[in-house]
Amino acid sequence: MNSLSDLLDSSLFPPLGETMYAMIRELYPICRSITGKGAEETLDRLQASLEIQIRRVPTGTPVFDWTVPKEWNIRDAYVRDSSGRKIIDFQKSNLHVVSYSQPVNKQVPLQELLQHVITLPSHPDWIPYRTSYYTENWGLCAAHNQVRDLPQGTYDVFIDATFSDGHLVYGEYCKPGDLDDEILISTHICHPSLCNDNLSGIALTAMLAKLVSKFPTRYTYRFLFIPGTIGSITWLSQNREHVHRVKHGLVATCVGDAGPFRYKRSRQGNAVIDRAVLHVLKHCSQNFHESEFSPYGYDERQYCSPGFNLAVGSLTRSSHGQYPQYHTSADDLELVAPINLAQSLEVYARVIHCLEANCTYVSLNPYCEPQLGRRGLYDAIGGNHAPDTFRMALLWVLNQSDGKHSLLDIAERAEIPFDVIADAASALAGAALLAPNPPSASG
Repeated sequence: MNSLSDLLDSSLFPPLGETMYAMIRELYPICRSITGKGAEETLDRLQASLEIQIRRVPTGTPVFDWTVPKEWNIRDAYVRDSSGRKIIDFQKSNLHVVSYSQPVNKQVPLQELLQHVITLPSHPDWIPYRTSYYTENWGLCAAHNQVRDLPQGTYDVFIDATFSDGHLVYGEYCKPGDLDDEILISTHICHPSLCNDNLSGIALTAMLAKLVSKFPTRYTYRFLFIPGTIGSITWLSQNREHVHRVKHGLVATCVGDAGPFRYKRSRQGNAVIDRAVLHVLKHCSQNFHESEFSPYGYDERQYCSPGFNLAVGSLTRSSHGQYPQYHTSADDLELVAPINLAQSLEVYARVIHCLEANCTYVSLNPYCEPQLGRRGLYDAIGGNHAPDTFRMALLWVLNQSDGKHSLLDIAERAEIPFDVIADAASALAGAALLAPNPPSASG
Protein backbone atom coordinates (compact mmCIF):
# COMPACT_ATOMS: atom_id res chain seq x y z
CA MET A 1 0.00 0.00 0.00
CA ASN A 2 1.28 3.43 -0.92
CA SER A 3 -1.37 5.81 0.36
CA LEU A 4 -4.51 5.84 2.46
CA SER A 5 -6.66 5.87 -0.69
CA ASP A 6 -5.64 2.22 -1.13
CA LEU A 7 -7.98 1.49 1.79
CA LEU A 8 -10.89 2.05 -0.61
CA ASP A 9 -9.99 -0.87 -2.88
CA SER A 10 -12.64 -3.47 -2.04
CA SER A 11 -10.66 -6.26 -3.69
CA LEU A 12 -8.09 -5.87 -0.90
CA PHE A 13 -10.33 -7.26 1.83
CA PRO A 14 -11.55 -10.81 0.95
CA PRO A 15 -8.07 -12.38 1.26
CA LEU A 16 -7.53 -10.43 4.49
CA GLY A 17 -10.77 -11.94 5.77
CA GLU A 18 -9.25 -15.38 5.27
CA THR A 19 -6.10 -14.29 7.12
CA MET A 20 -8.12 -12.95 10.04
CA TYR A 21 -10.13 -16.16 10.23
CA ALA A 22 -6.89 -18.16 10.33
CA MET A 23 -5.75 -15.97 13.24
CA ILE A 24 -9.00 -16.66 15.10
CA ARG A 25 -8.59 -20.39 14.51
CA GLU A 26 -5.03 -20.24 15.90
CA LEU A 27 -6.01 -18.31 19.04
CA TYR A 28 -9.27 -20.18 19.68
CA PRO A 29 -7.92 -22.96 21.97
CA ILE A 30 -6.18 -20.58 24.41
CA CYS A 31 -7.80 -20.11 27.81
CA ARG A 32 -7.68 -16.36 28.40
CA SER A 33 -8.78 -14.31 31.37
CA ILE A 34 -8.11 -10.78 32.67
CA THR A 35 -4.66 -11.93 33.81
CA GLY A 36 -2.53 -15.01 33.44
CA LYS A 37 -0.69 -17.14 30.93
CA GLY A 38 -3.52 -17.19 28.38
CA ALA A 39 -3.38 -13.43 27.90
CA GLU A 40 0.42 -13.58 27.75
CA GLU A 41 0.37 -16.32 25.10
CA THR A 42 -2.18 -14.43 23.01
CA LEU A 43 -0.04 -11.29 23.00
CA ASP A 44 3.09 -13.32 22.25
CA ARG A 45 1.44 -14.76 19.16
CA LEU A 46 0.25 -11.35 17.99
CA GLN A 47 3.74 -10.01 18.55
CA ALA A 48 5.08 -12.47 15.97
CA SER A 49 3.47 -10.44 13.17
CA LEU A 50 2.96 -6.99 14.73
CA GLU A 51 5.41 -4.92 16.79
CA ILE A 52 3.23 -4.88 19.89
CA GLN A 53 4.74 -3.54 23.08
CA ILE A 54 3.68 -5.81 25.95
CA ARG A 55 3.06 -3.81 29.12
CA ARG A 56 3.00 -5.41 32.59
CA VAL A 57 1.36 -3.76 35.59
CA PRO A 58 2.02 -5.44 38.97
CA THR A 59 -0.67 -6.93 41.18
CA GLY A 60 -1.80 -4.42 43.79
CA THR A 61 -1.21 -1.33 41.65
CA PRO A 62 -3.92 1.28 42.38
CA VAL A 63 -5.76 2.33 39.22
CA PHE A 64 -8.30 5.00 40.11
CA ASP A 65 -10.94 3.30 42.34
CA TRP A 66 -9.68 -0.18 41.40
CA THR A 67 -6.64 -2.31 42.16
CA VAL A 68 -4.87 -4.61 39.71
CA PRO A 69 -5.98 -8.08 40.88
CA LYS A 70 -3.93 -11.16 41.60
CA GLU A 71 -2.84 -13.16 38.60
CA TRP A 72 -5.06 -16.21 38.00
CA ASN A 73 -3.93 -19.31 36.18
CA ILE A 74 -5.86 -22.51 35.49
CA ARG A 75 -4.24 -25.84 34.60
CA ASP A 76 -7.03 -28.38 34.84
CA ALA A 77 -10.51 -29.01 36.19
CA TYR A 78 -13.03 -31.81 36.20
CA VAL A 79 -15.99 -33.39 37.93
CA ARG A 80 -15.82 -37.16 38.25
CA ASP A 81 -18.54 -39.58 39.30
CA SER A 82 -18.11 -42.58 41.59
CA SER A 83 -17.05 -44.77 38.66
CA GLY A 84 -14.23 -42.39 37.74
CA ARG A 85 -15.99 -41.05 34.62
CA LYS A 86 -15.44 -37.34 34.00
CA ILE A 87 -18.79 -35.57 33.78
CA ILE A 88 -17.20 -32.15 33.23
CA ASP A 89 -13.72 -31.84 31.72
CA PHE A 90 -11.75 -28.60 31.31
CA GLN A 91 -9.50 -30.32 28.75
CA LYS A 92 -12.49 -30.62 26.40
CA SER A 93 -13.65 -27.00 26.81
CA ASN A 94 -12.04 -24.16 28.76
CA LEU A 95 -15.51 -22.66 29.25
CA HIS A 96 -16.22 -25.37 31.85
CA VAL A 97 -14.52 -23.35 34.60
CA VAL A 98 -15.88 -20.03 35.84
CA SER A 99 -13.08 -17.58 35.15
CA TYR A 100 -11.25 -16.65 38.38
CA SER A 101 -12.75 -19.62 40.18
CA GLN A 102 -11.16 -20.54 43.48
CA PRO A 103 -9.23 -23.83 43.53
CA VAL A 104 -11.20 -26.87 44.72
CA ASN A 105 -10.28 -30.46 45.53
CA LYS A 106 -13.04 -32.24 47.42
CA GLN A 107 -15.96 -34.63 47.29
CA VAL A 108 -19.46 -33.15 47.30
CA PRO A 109 -22.98 -34.57 47.13
CA LEU A 110 -24.99 -33.96 43.97
CA GLN A 111 -27.11 -31.23 45.56
CA GLU A 112 -24.04 -29.16 46.50
CA LEU A 113 -22.41 -29.77 43.11
CA LEU A 114 -25.42 -28.47 41.22
CA GLN A 115 -25.35 -25.27 43.31
CA HIS A 116 -21.98 -24.53 41.70
CA VAL A 117 -22.75 -25.62 38.12
CA ILE A 118 -24.22 -23.08 35.67
CA THR A 119 -26.21 -24.32 32.67
CA LEU A 120 -28.51 -22.94 29.99
CA PRO A 121 -31.76 -24.96 29.99
CA SER A 122 -32.98 -22.95 26.97
CA HIS A 123 -29.96 -24.20 24.99
CA PRO A 124 -29.24 -27.53 26.65
CA ASP A 125 -26.26 -28.45 24.45
CA TRP A 126 -24.37 -25.16 24.92
CA ILE A 127 -21.85 -24.42 27.67
CA PRO A 128 -22.22 -20.92 29.14
CA TYR A 129 -19.26 -18.62 29.82
CA ARG A 130 -19.24 -16.99 33.25
CA THR A 131 -16.74 -15.09 35.41
CA SER A 132 -16.19 -14.34 39.10
CA TYR A 133 -13.41 -11.79 38.86
CA TYR A 134 -13.96 -9.80 42.04
CA THR A 135 -15.91 -12.27 44.21
CA GLU A 136 -14.24 -15.24 45.87
CA ASN A 137 -16.18 -18.27 44.74
CA TRP A 138 -15.80 -21.48 42.79
CA GLY A 139 -17.91 -22.57 39.91
CA LEU A 140 -18.25 -24.68 36.80
CA CYS A 141 -20.24 -24.38 33.61
CA ALA A 142 -21.74 -27.25 31.65
CA ALA A 143 -24.23 -28.11 28.97
CA HIS A 144 -27.58 -28.68 30.65
CA ASN A 145 -27.79 -32.13 29.10
CA GLN A 146 -24.47 -33.07 30.77
CA VAL A 147 -25.85 -32.73 34.29
CA ARG A 148 -29.64 -32.91 33.94
CA ASP A 149 -29.97 -36.61 34.75
CA LEU A 150 -27.05 -37.13 37.11
CA PRO A 151 -27.87 -39.69 39.80
CA GLN A 152 -27.63 -39.00 43.50
CA GLY A 153 -24.23 -39.73 44.93
CA THR A 154 -20.86 -38.22 45.69
CA TYR A 155 -18.75 -36.45 43.05
CA ASP A 156 -15.09 -35.52 42.95
CA VAL A 157 -14.59 -31.83 42.14
CA PHE A 158 -11.13 -30.69 41.14
CA ILE A 159 -10.15 -27.18 40.00
CA ASP A 160 -6.40 -26.74 39.71
CA ALA A 161 -6.17 -22.93 39.76
CA THR A 162 -3.76 -20.53 41.43
CA PHE A 163 -3.80 -16.91 42.54
CA SER A 164 -0.47 -15.14 42.87
CA ASP A 165 1.15 -11.73 42.90
CA GLY A 166 1.95 -11.24 39.25
CA HIS A 167 0.94 -8.83 36.53
CA LEU A 168 -1.88 -7.58 34.40
CA VAL A 169 -0.62 -7.58 30.81
CA TYR A 170 -1.82 -5.68 27.78
CA GLY A 171 -0.50 -5.02 24.30
CA GLU A 172 0.01 -1.63 22.69
CA TYR A 173 1.01 -0.76 19.15
CA CYS A 174 1.64 2.88 18.25
CA LYS A 175 2.10 4.11 14.68
CA PRO A 176 3.37 7.73 14.66
CA GLY A 177 1.79 10.23 12.31
CA ASP A 178 2.42 13.84 11.35
CA LEU A 179 0.42 14.96 14.39
CA ASP A 180 0.53 14.00 18.06
CA ASP A 181 -3.27 13.80 17.97
CA GLU A 182 -4.35 10.16 18.09
CA ILE A 183 -6.93 7.74 16.77
CA LEU A 184 -7.49 4.94 19.29
CA ILE A 185 -8.65 1.42 18.39
CA SER A 186 -9.25 -0.75 21.45
CA THR A 187 -10.17 -4.43 21.79
CA HIS A 188 -10.39 -6.81 24.73
CA ILE A 189 -8.34 -10.00 25.07
CA CYS A 190 -9.81 -11.54 28.23
CA HIS A 191 -12.25 -14.09 26.81
CA PRO A 192 -11.37 -17.77 26.44
CA SER A 193 -12.60 -19.88 23.49
CA LEU A 194 -15.18 -17.42 22.13
CA CYS A 195 -14.84 -16.38 18.50
CA ASN A 196 -17.11 -13.41 17.86
CA ASP A 197 -16.69 -11.98 21.34
CA ASN A 198 -13.87 -11.35 21.11
CA LEU A 199 -11.34 -13.11 18.89
CA SER A 200 -12.91 -11.32 15.93
CA GLY A 201 -12.07 -7.96 17.52
CA ILE A 202 -8.49 -9.04 18.19
CA ALA A 203 -8.04 -10.24 14.60
CA LEU A 204 -9.58 -7.11 13.07
CA THR A 205 -7.58 -4.74 15.30
CA ALA A 206 -4.32 -6.52 14.50
CA MET A 207 -5.03 -6.49 10.77
CA LEU A 208 -6.08 -2.84 10.81
CA ALA A 209 -2.83 -1.98 12.59
CA LYS A 210 -0.87 -3.78 9.87
CA LEU A 211 -2.73 -1.87 7.15
CA VAL A 212 -2.26 1.52 8.80
CA SER A 213 1.44 0.83 9.33
CA LYS A 214 1.98 0.66 5.56
CA PHE A 215 1.34 4.29 4.65
CA PRO A 216 2.07 7.81 5.96
CA THR A 217 -0.72 9.16 8.15
CA ARG A 218 -1.79 12.51 9.46
CA TYR A 219 -2.83 11.10 12.83
CA THR A 220 -0.88 8.97 15.25
CA TYR A 221 -2.59 5.60 15.75
CA ARG A 222 -2.75 3.65 19.00
CA PHE A 223 -4.02 0.07 19.03
CA LEU A 224 -4.77 -1.48 22.43
CA PHE A 225 -5.17 -5.19 23.21
CA ILE A 226 -6.41 -5.14 26.80
CA PRO A 227 -8.40 -7.17 29.33
CA GLY A 228 -11.94 -5.83 29.52
CA THR A 229 -12.81 -3.12 32.06
CA ILE A 230 -9.75 -3.45 34.32
CA GLY A 231 -7.51 -3.16 31.24
CA SER A 232 -8.92 0.15 29.99
CA ILE A 233 -9.04 1.50 33.55
CA THR A 234 -5.39 0.54 33.99
CA TRP A 235 -4.34 2.04 30.65
CA LEU A 236 -6.17 5.29 31.38
CA SER A 237 -4.60 5.46 34.83
CA GLN A 238 -1.10 4.78 33.49
CA ASN A 239 -1.47 7.31 30.65
CA ARG A 240 -3.51 10.02 32.31
CA GLU A 241 -1.21 12.84 31.21
CA HIS A 242 -1.42 11.88 27.54
CA VAL A 243 -5.06 10.82 27.17
CA HIS A 244 -6.02 14.23 25.84
CA ARG A 245 -4.24 13.36 22.59
CA VAL A 246 -7.00 10.89 21.68
CA LYS A 247 -9.29 12.77 19.31
CA HIS A 248 -11.25 9.85 17.82
CA GLY A 249 -11.64 6.24 18.92
CA LEU A 250 -13.47 2.96 18.43
CA VAL A 251 -13.91 -0.18 20.50
CA ALA A 252 -13.76 -3.24 18.24
CA THR A 253 -15.59 -6.42 19.13
CA CYS A 254 -18.18 -8.83 17.72
CA VAL A 255 -17.24 -8.13 14.11
CA GLY A 256 -17.14 -11.66 12.69
CA ASP A 257 -20.77 -12.77 12.54
CA ALA A 258 -23.32 -12.03 9.82
CA GLY A 259 -25.43 -9.60 11.84
CA PRO A 260 -26.03 -6.03 10.68
CA PHE A 261 -23.55 -3.37 11.74
CA ARG A 262 -24.29 -1.55 14.96
CA TYR A 263 -22.83 1.72 16.11
CA LYS A 264 -23.04 3.05 19.65
CA ARG A 265 -22.28 6.76 19.79
CA SER A 266 -19.69 8.26 22.08
CA ARG A 267 -20.79 10.11 25.20
CA GLN A 268 -20.30 13.34 23.26
CA GLY A 269 -23.08 12.16 20.94
CA ASN A 270 -22.17 14.01 17.77
CA ALA A 271 -18.39 13.90 17.71
CA VAL A 272 -16.55 13.61 14.41
CA ILE A 273 -16.08 9.86 14.99
CA ASP A 274 -19.85 9.45 15.45
CA ARG A 275 -20.57 11.32 12.25
CA ALA A 276 -17.83 9.56 10.28
CA VAL A 277 -18.98 6.05 11.24
CA LEU A 278 -22.63 6.75 10.54
CA HIS A 279 -21.80 8.41 7.22
CA VAL A 280 -19.73 5.39 6.14
CA LEU A 281 -22.44 2.95 7.23
CA LYS A 282 -25.11 4.92 5.41
CA HIS A 283 -23.24 4.60 2.12
CA CYS A 284 -21.86 1.06 2.37
CA SER A 285 -24.34 -0.95 4.43
CA GLN A 286 -27.89 -1.74 3.45
CA ASN A 287 -28.95 -2.33 7.02
CA PHE A 288 -27.41 -0.96 10.20
CA HIS A 289 -28.45 0.15 13.67
CA GLU A 290 -27.31 3.09 15.74
CA SER A 291 -27.81 3.78 19.42
CA GLU A 292 -27.11 6.58 21.81
CA PHE A 293 -24.36 6.28 24.39
CA SER A 294 -25.05 4.13 27.44
CA PRO A 295 -22.74 3.56 30.43
CA TYR A 296 -23.22 -0.19 29.95
CA GLY A 297 -21.29 -2.22 27.42
CA TYR A 298 -17.62 -2.58 26.52
CA ASP A 299 -14.61 -0.39 27.27
CA GLU A 300 -16.11 2.68 25.62
CA ARG A 301 -17.79 3.30 28.97
CA GLN A 302 -14.35 3.83 30.57
CA TYR A 303 -12.98 6.03 27.78
CA CYS A 304 -16.22 8.03 27.92
CA SER A 305 -16.32 8.39 31.71
CA PRO A 306 -16.93 12.06 32.60
CA GLY A 307 -13.38 12.76 33.73
CA PHE A 308 -12.08 11.85 30.26
CA ASN A 309 -15.14 12.15 27.97
CA LEU A 310 -13.16 10.92 24.98
CA ALA A 311 -14.79 10.70 21.58
CA VAL A 312 -14.85 6.88 21.54
CA GLY A 313 -17.73 4.87 20.13
CA SER A 314 -18.31 1.15 19.62
CA LEU A 315 -18.61 -0.35 16.13
CA THR A 316 -19.80 -3.97 16.10
CA ARG A 317 -22.02 -6.33 14.18
CA SER A 318 -24.18 -8.27 16.65
CA SER A 319 -23.36 -6.89 20.07
CA HIS A 320 -23.31 -8.10 23.66
CA GLY A 321 -26.42 -10.07 24.56
CA GLN A 322 -27.96 -9.48 21.12
CA TYR A 323 -27.28 -12.89 19.58
CA PRO A 324 -28.21 -16.27 21.07
CA GLN A 325 -24.66 -17.64 21.01
CA TYR A 326 -23.29 -14.73 23.07
CA HIS A 327 -21.09 -15.95 25.96
CA THR A 328 -21.67 -19.62 25.14
CA SER A 329 -19.75 -22.45 23.48
CA ALA A 330 -21.84 -21.81 20.35
CA ASP A 331 -19.77 -18.66 19.79
CA ASP A 332 -17.38 -20.88 17.88
CA LEU A 333 -15.58 -21.11 14.56
CA GLU A 334 -18.86 -21.73 12.74
CA LEU A 335 -20.41 -18.47 13.93
CA VAL A 336 -17.77 -16.27 12.31
CA ALA A 337 -16.79 -16.26 8.65
CA PRO A 338 -14.02 -14.72 6.52
CA ILE A 339 -16.49 -12.71 4.41
CA ASN A 340 -18.00 -11.09 7.52
CA LEU A 341 -14.55 -10.24 8.87
CA ALA A 342 -13.59 -8.76 5.49
CA GLN A 343 -16.70 -6.57 5.40
CA SER A 344 -16.06 -5.35 8.94
CA LEU A 345 -12.44 -4.55 8.16
CA GLU A 346 -13.48 -2.56 5.09
CA VAL A 347 -15.94 -0.49 7.15
CA TYR A 348 -13.24 0.28 9.72
CA ALA A 349 -10.80 1.15 6.93
CA ARG A 350 -13.29 3.52 5.31
CA VAL A 351 -13.88 5.25 8.64
CA ILE A 352 -10.12 5.75 8.99
CA HIS A 353 -9.92 7.13 5.45
CA CYS A 354 -12.71 9.56 6.32
CA LEU A 355 -10.90 10.78 9.45
CA GLU A 356 -7.55 11.02 7.69
CA ALA A 357 -8.80 12.85 4.60
CA ASN A 358 -11.24 15.13 6.40
CA CYS A 359 -10.00 18.70 6.22
CA THR A 360 -11.23 22.19 5.38
CA TYR A 361 -10.56 24.04 2.12
CA VAL A 362 -10.95 27.60 0.90
CA SER A 363 -12.08 28.34 -2.63
CA LEU A 364 -9.52 30.37 -4.59
CA ASN A 365 -12.26 31.41 -7.00
CA PRO A 366 -15.22 32.20 -4.74
CA TYR A 367 -17.01 34.69 -6.97
CA CYS A 368 -19.55 32.66 -8.91
CA GLU A 369 -18.96 29.19 -10.22
CA PRO A 370 -15.60 28.79 -12.01
CA GLN A 371 -15.55 27.36 -15.50
CA LEU A 372 -14.76 23.69 -14.98
CA GLY A 373 -14.89 22.67 -18.63
CA ARG A 374 -11.75 24.51 -19.70
CA ARG A 375 -9.92 22.97 -16.78
CA GLY A 376 -10.91 19.47 -17.90
CA LEU A 377 -13.01 18.86 -14.79
CA TYR A 378 -16.64 19.14 -15.82
CA ASP A 379 -16.78 15.85 -17.65
CA ALA A 380 -14.06 14.20 -15.57
CA ILE A 381 -14.66 11.05 -13.57
CA GLY A 382 -12.88 10.72 -10.23
CA GLY A 383 -11.72 7.20 -9.45
CA ASN A 384 -14.54 4.78 -10.28
CA HIS A 385 -17.29 7.26 -9.52
CA ALA A 386 -20.31 7.83 -11.73
CA PRO A 387 -19.96 11.01 -13.83
CA ASP A 388 -23.10 12.67 -12.49
CA THR A 389 -22.18 11.94 -8.86
CA PHE A 390 -18.64 13.23 -9.32
CA ARG A 391 -19.87 16.34 -11.11
CA MET A 392 -22.24 17.12 -8.23
CA ALA A 393 -19.41 16.51 -5.78
CA LEU A 394 -17.28 19.11 -7.61
CA LEU A 395 -20.06 21.66 -7.37
CA TRP A 396 -20.79 20.97 -3.72
CA VAL A 397 -17.13 21.20 -2.72
CA LEU A 398 -16.70 24.47 -4.62
CA ASN A 399 -19.79 25.96 -3.05
CA GLN A 400 -19.06 24.91 0.53
CA SER A 401 -15.31 25.51 0.64
CA ASP A 402 -15.39 28.74 2.58
CA GLY A 403 -12.93 27.72 5.27
CA LYS A 404 -15.74 26.77 7.65
CA HIS A 405 -17.01 23.45 6.29
CA SER A 406 -14.96 20.26 6.41
CA LEU A 407 -15.20 17.63 3.71
CA LEU A 408 -17.29 15.52 6.08
CA ASP A 409 -19.65 18.46 6.56
CA ILE A 410 -20.00 18.69 2.79
CA ALA A 411 -20.47 14.94 2.30
CA GLU A 412 -23.23 14.86 4.92
CA ARG A 413 -25.06 17.86 3.46
CA ALA A 414 -24.71 16.69 -0.14
CA GLU A 415 -25.56 13.08 0.79
CA ILE A 416 -22.65 11.95 -1.36
CA PRO A 417 -20.12 9.31 -0.17
CA PHE A 418 -17.11 10.86 1.54
CA ASP A 419 -14.59 9.29 -0.85
CA VAL A 420 -16.30 10.97 -3.82
CA ILE A 421 -16.19 14.33 -2.05
CA ALA A 422 -12.53 13.80 -1.13
CA ASP A 423 -11.63 12.91 -4.74
CA ALA A 424 -13.49 15.99 -5.98
CA ALA A 425 -11.57 18.19 -3.52
CA SER A 426 -8.30 16.66 -4.66
CA ALA A 427 -9.16 17.33 -8.31
CA LEU A 428 -10.13 20.93 -7.58
CA ALA A 429 -6.98 21.54 -5.55
CA GLY A 430 -4.97 20.10 -8.43
CA ALA A 431 -6.59 22.65 -10.71
CA ALA A 432 -5.62 25.47 -8.30
CA LEU A 433 -9.26 26.14 -7.40
CA LEU A 434 -8.91 25.16 -3.72
CA ALA A 435 -6.33 25.51 -0.98
CA PRO A 436 -6.19 23.88 2.49
CA ASN A 437 -7.30 26.17 5.29
CA PRO A 438 -4.91 25.00 6.89
CA PRO A 439 -4.75 21.25 7.61
CA SER A 440 -6.25 20.62 11.04
CA ALA A 441 -6.30 17.64 13.36
CA SER A 442 -9.69 18.67 14.71
CA GLY A 443 -11.39 17.41 11.57
